[in-house]
Amino acid sequence: MLKSSILKVSIRQVKAARALLGWSQEELAVAAEVSLPTIKRLEADDGPLGGRSETADKIRKALQSAGVEFINENGGGAGVRLSKPTRKRTRE
Repeated sequence: MLKSSILKVSIRQVKAARALLGWSQEELAVAAEVSLPTIKRLEADDGPLGGRSETADKIRKALQSAGVEFINENGGGAGVRLSKPTRKRTRE
């Protein structure tokens, strides 16, 4: 049986990702389609992103869809960064 590599995200990475995007907790809740109290409860803790696995997936995917890349702990420490846009946006 093959094990799939599931990205483990920490609360600190979620907070850093929100800061990079300039998102409030409410904006993350809307983007992830979870309740604001859920975001507040999860961010009040430290360590790995807890809660139900479906909720953590929604939060991670919402941030990734907005351009955040999660960087695994690889000797240099876990982190986040904004990905380069895949296409140029035109100004109107």
